[in-house]
Parts: sequence; structure tokens; C-alpha cells
Amino acid sequence: MKLLNNIYKWSPIWFQNIIVSFYGLYWYWLRFGPGYSSYVKEYQEREKFSSEEWQNWQKKRLQIVLNLAVKHVPYYQQMWTKSEKTAAMMGNLRGLPILDKAPIRRDPKMFLRHDINPRPRIKFHTSGTSGTPIVSIWTVQEVRNSHAFHEVRGSQRAGVSFKLPRATFSGRMVEPNPESKGPYYRFNKVEKQVYFSAFHLRADTAHQYVYALHKHNIQWLTGYAVSYYLLAKFILEQNLQVPSLKAIVTTSEKVTSEMRQTIERAFGCRVFVEYNNVENTFFANECEQARLHVSPDVGVLEILRSDGSPCDPGEVGEVVATSLFRTYQPFIRYQLGDLAAWDPDVCSCGSPMPVIREVVGRIEDVVIGPDGRQVVRFHGIFSDQQHIKQGQIIQEALNCIRVKVVPTAGFAPEDVADIVTRVQNRLGPTVQVIVESVDQIPLTSSGKFKAVVSLLSDKNALKASQKGGLKIV
Repeated sequence: MKLLNNIYKWSPIWFQNIIVSFYGLYWYWLRFGPGYSSYVKEYQEREKFSSEEWQNWQKKRLQIVLNLAVKHVPYYQQMWTKSEKTAAMMGNLRGLPILDKAPIRRDPKMFLRHDINPRPRIKFHTSGTSGTPIVSIWTVQEVRNSHAFHEVRGSQRAGVSFKLPRATFSGRMVEPNPESKGPYYRFNKVEKQVYFSAFHLRADTAHQYVYALHKHNIQWLTGYAVSYYLLAKFILEQNLQVPSLKAIVTTSEKVTSEMRQTIERAFGCRVFVEYNNVENTFFANECEQARLHVSPDVGVLEILRSDGSPCDPGEVGEVVATSLFRTYQPFIRYQLGDLAAWDPDVCSCGSPMPVIREVVGRIEDVVIGPDGRQVVRFHGIFSDQQHIKQGQIIQEALNCIRVKVVPTAGFAPEDVADIVTRVQNRLGPTVQVIVESVDQIPLTSSGKFKAVVSLLSDKNALKASQKGGLKIV
């Protein structure tokens, strides 16, 4: 992978587009290959379930998953007590302990079933909103299953499909050169998909992003909510003309009412929010009434008080999830690190799927580069960092980033150099990067961990915005 990344980095743009399209060909097979259509059909059929049918289906599926964990997953075999194993065999989820991220990060293979040996196995490295990235390992069929419910519950509810041309903001290093003059996107011809760079978005580059939408006849957008919000502000400020779009499906961050209004005004279409995680232990998405429905066939979502008891509707608690379709590496009562609340009111859209009223968190500080670029999801620099237990990015000045890391025994100067390179690739080579090893990273006063912290004063932020032509609102 490192060799391929270096080849991509030093290739001309036309060849990078070819590489991206070959990459898209692989992902097209991975997503839409044998089994995908049947998964789509099953999710569509369950759309008609009543509340009672959902409860019965989920109960049966949960017992299957818990039984597999007891019989075939080393971690649960070793760590669960006899009474906990009995509870699992009976399908009693609340009789099981909460699972935090530490053991998964320490040894993800301990969570793999030993009765099967699928090939190939697909690895996803989370960027770690808590500053603690982990590795989740999937079978090919699980990837197709995941894409099927994203299509049925996410895209189709928004009136779009992955078969239509789309543009995406994600954490990929689409444009490797931090000082590039553009273009700031690459095109996957196989899926008619534009990959936007989230690391070059500024007032003076916004028109190039809009140009890509026109050039490739993009019909809908998906990806980072904050990136679309920032682009939307530039569009409105500069009166840029965007093509007619069908929908925007946002991921990764909470969308505030102000963000939603700005995005919808700039792009002229509805915003639909998705709430899930890379590990796919659950999935929730908005219906046409802008209510966030949890899919009972993707995972069991619990919202708990500090003592482990379930919260009442409207009461904010910690989110814990159990995946129902990922059985090769099952995460059971998985602690997400988010806070949320159930909505006590039935949705007028007619769906009996439970509704989340509020998700607390997932809005992080934006990092501002010396040239005015605004970067979100910056904790992605910790992705696939094998020698870091936990990390935090602190912007101390426009040209100074402090990176605090809780290292493992294998942490070495090479890891420090890699962190410096990752930061400068996103913000430019003039940015000073200070890597500091610490024993622990403190929580906020509300008990939450922040992976990205900005210490910029309003004056410094304004200075950066003027340099990049941005107005702070």
C-alpha cells in the first residue's frame, strides 16, 4: 500500500485519475459483486415490518450473533464469565459487559471467529473521533451487506442511488501536494464519482470544486458535513452557480440547524443526515421528515445511564451498539463514546423504526492553515498509527500544531517523522509540528475526549480568513 501511495503521489494528474478509476473498479466489485442484490432485496422487504415484526426479527438475529460469539470468538470465550456466557446463549444482551475500544485496538484478531477463514479479508482503519483509531476486519459479503443497507436506508430514502454520479468529501489524500494549484479532485470513471480533497478547501479554491460538479454532471453529494458547510458558505459569499442536485447525504459530524440551512440554501436541495461508525455496529439516517431512524436489522442500539441502566426517552445517555450483520468480528455492547437521546414521539413518516432525537458530539474544532484553508476530521492523521494508544491535535497558532500522543513501547523517531509529514501534507510545509509524548490526555469538563482542539483567538482566525478570502460568521 505504501508503494502504491508513493506511485500515486509522484504521478501526473491524468495518471492519478487512472489509478483512482482502477481503485474504483476494485471497489465496484467489492460493493456490488455476488450477493449484493439479494441483500438489497432483503432490506427493502423489511421496510414493511411492523414494530412487533421488528422486535421478533431482532431478537432472533441477536441470539444467533451472541451464540457465535460464545462458541467461536476467542476474546469473549476468555473474558466473559460463566454467567455472562449463559446470558449470551439465552440472548440476554444486558447481562453482558460493556466493550470499550482498548482491547480491540490492542489485538483486533482476538475478536475474529476461529471457525471460518474467509479470503480476502478487508481491513478498515478508523480515524478515531476519540483519538484512538482501531482496525475492523470484514468479509467480502459483509462489505456488500453494508453497502446494501446504505443504498436502501440511506441513498434511496434521500431519493438518490449509488448508481448515479456523486461527489464525496472524505479523509483521502486526493491531492498529495499541500501547495497544489489544483485541480483539487480526482475522478473515478467506473462509479462516476468525484473525490474531493478536504484539505485544500479555501475561499480562493471553492470555484474549482463547483467546476467539478458541473464537469462531471454530479447529481448528489455525500461525505463530511462540515466540508460541505464550508463550501456552501463560499458558494453563497461568491454567488457561485451550482448545478441542480437531488440531495446531500452527510456523514461523520452532527449537522446543526445553521449548517443545514446554509448547505440547503447554497446547493438548492435537501440535506439528509446519516449517523453510524466505520465499524458499522449500527446505522441511523433521516427520513423525509428529518427524523433520525435507527435500522433494527443493522445493529442493536442502546442509550445508557452511567450505571448501565437504559435511559428514558428524551434522556441523554451514552451510546452502546451491537452489530447484527458483522459476525466475523462481532463487536458486542460496543462503547462508541457518543451521547444521544431517544425521541419519545412516533414519526409521521409512518416508519416504526425507533428515532433518535439528539446526538451530542461529533462536531470538532476546525483546523485553519496559514493560507486560510479550513480542514475538518483532522484526527485522520492517527489512522493506522500502530504505536499510538491515543492522540490529540492542538492548534496553538496559525503555523503551529502540537500533537499529543500516548505512545506504546514501539513508538520511535520514525513515528514522530510520520506524524509531522501527515500534518504538513494537510496544512503545508511551513507549519511547525510539535510531537509531545504524554502519559494521558485529559478529558473536558463535561467528561468528553476531544481529538482536535483549536486555541486560535478570534483575531488569529480572522487573520487567516482574510488571507484566504473567507468571512468568519
